[in-house]
Amino acid sequence: MGDSGGTLWSMRTKSRQPWWSYLNDDELLQMRLKDLSISIEGTWLQGSMKMLNSELKRRGLVQAHAWISDEWFSPDTTPGIAIPFYLAHPRLARLERKMFKDVEGGTQRECMQILRHEAGHIVQHAYALHRRRKWQETFGRSSTPYPESYRPNPNSRNFVHHLPRWYAQSHPDEDFAETFAVWLTPRSNWRVKYAEWPGALAKLEYVDGLMTEIAGAKAGLTRRMEVDPVGRLNRTLADHYEQKLAWYVVDTDTRYDKDLQRIFSSDPRHSHRPPASTFLRSNRVAIRESAWRISGAYHVALDNTIDQLIARARALKLRAYGREHELRRAMVRLLNNKVAHQLHASRRQWFAV
Repeated sequence: MGDSGGTLWSMRTKSRQPWWSYLNDDELLQMRLKDLSISIEGTWLQGSMKMLNSELKRRGLVQAHAWISDEWFSPDTTPGIAIPFYLAHPRLARLERKMFKDVEGGTQRECMQILRHEAGHIVQHAYALHRRRKWQETFGRSSTPYPESYRPNPNSRNFVHHLPRWYAQSHPDEDFAETFAVWLTPRSNWRVKYAEWPGALAKLEYVDGLMTEIAGAKAGLTRRMEVDPVGRLNRTLADHYEQKLAWYVVDTDTRYDKDLQRIFSSDPRHSHRPPASTFLRSNRVAIRESAWRISGAYHVALDNTIDQLIARARALKLRAYGREHELRRAMVRLLNNKVAHQLHASRRQWFAV
């Protein structure tokens, strides 16, 4: 949970711990989501929502509500945000980290980043901004189908970089939500930060003018409702993680064999060198963390990809010949390139992070 993780759960006292928090992992995984009986009230998430609404109120924009579900998303039918269940209790966060190797939104900073992004979706739909011709000229058509996957260009300066995985490039709605989130973030100093990014800066300037225009206007989306609340989700935690892990597993392929062969050696003269598969296993953490700092890709996706590259290196009988730091650097580039091909957008009809 990071350095701030210990404080985020302080609103819960030991006497109020739910009975299931004492179960071991195998027992907890057999619980149905609906039987967790969790809510935002009394957790650190309540304070995060209060902070978000204060930021929106200062800008004269619609207020948001939130509930617990199975993942982050914002429906287009209500000015609300679904927050994943694992953020409602530290025991669930620990299970999430074990199962998924990451806790998305698990620190105050990360949580606020995602909430501001989701608030962008709320503002878009509450004021029907995507129907404006200038909005469409700036971001594209909201009606564009969501892709099964997207291949971002990490070097593009036409999009802001707020959430990881260059998410603004996945769809016009995400482009707007990311731009809005940067604009909303207090002390973001976006005019200076994006001064050398003309495409992204033009979008930020447009959002700045648009928000000034609609400030104080009555929102067209006000009905508060909960979509897929945790209390109506019948599947078990085990089923949830089986589906989630299957979604982020990268398919095995051989398209990167030539890249591996350029990085490592199959020359018989280097047969005395350590196997490339051994090198990758021993350097897994360093390679994964370096790749994560660059791309922000999910740890589970990076780990799965490393496993596949290890398997291919073993099958090709490659050897780790060369300077170790250069081999690690080359593998970081290859890893991010491979994962970038597999970045997935949401399959929901609403707009998930």
